[in-house]
Amino acid sequence: MAEIIQRDGTWTFDGETLRLVPGRDKAVSLLRKTLGELTLPLAALAGIAFEQGKKSGRLRLRLRDGADPLLQATGGKLADASDPYQLTVESDRYGVAEYVVDEVRNALLLEQVPAKGCESYLLPGPSVPLQVAAGDATVSFDGENVRLEWNWKTEEAKAASGTRSIALADVAAVEWQPAIGLENGYLRFTVKNSPTKAPPKYDPNSVELWGFKKDPLMALVAAAVQARLPHPAAPAKAPAQDTAAVEAAAAPPAAPAEDGHDALLRRLRELGELHRSGVLTDEEFAAAKQAVLKRM
Repeated sequence: MAEIIQRDGTWTFDGETLRLVPGRDKAVSLLRKTLGELTLPLAALAGIAFEQGKKSGRLRLRLRDGADPLLQATGGKLADASDPYQLTVESDRYGVAEYVVDEVRNALLLEQVPAKGCESYLLPGPSVPLQVAAGDATVSFDGENVRLEWNWKTEEAKAASGTRSIALADVAAVEWQPAIGLENGYLRFTVKNSPTKAPPKYDPNSVELWGFKKDPLMALVAAAVQARLPHPAAPAKAPAQDTAAVEAAAAPPAAPAEDGHDALLRRLRELGELHRSGVLTDEEFAAAKQAVLKRM
């Protein structure tokens, strides 16, 4: 067991999971307090580092690509203060921080956790239902539907469309961008079959953000939706009709039991002819041929 307790939060590692609890200090960000306690399986970690400073240091976790929907939705744009995978360490606890680093690194080596990305999320994302008011709207998400309610700061033409409800099944992507300098940020939902290039100020599927205190909370909405969308690295599934076609091609015509072997041989010859004539692709021919051989 390795544990470090700071005003910024507490990290506890038991050899299999790393538990992150945000501190109650007023300096702890609103996003971290709202997100609450996180439990990270060892398989989600790619690395850990400790950076020393004159007055304080910082523990940093690096997660495997695609392990966390929050990091996927924010794309590395979270400010350090809002990053739940960082911990400020006071100078008198440097030794403890280094011990935590050693324990986590040793466990990663012993368990041989791969550094490559994940094909599915290893963290569940923020819990739902979730509601956040920031920028020009209040956004609610119950796990199945996104609801956008405009406020008095919303641009008139955008507000005229009324409250917006988007089914999760119609969401193709979600993107969160913080306000930087003079550039406003946004939370944008890309709706299937309804592409738009309108700025967030006028887009009825977007929330415009102006860099205020609650803006980072919209990243939690983005993460909750992202966790329920198909993982971007998940292997593509073959269309159902293609699978059916291959199985149909492999199936031999009905024949008496004693003639089954001959029927399969004839079917192999037919498949070869279909392949040579271009009716079957290389992949379809290989799959159909394999299916026939299994029957033999």
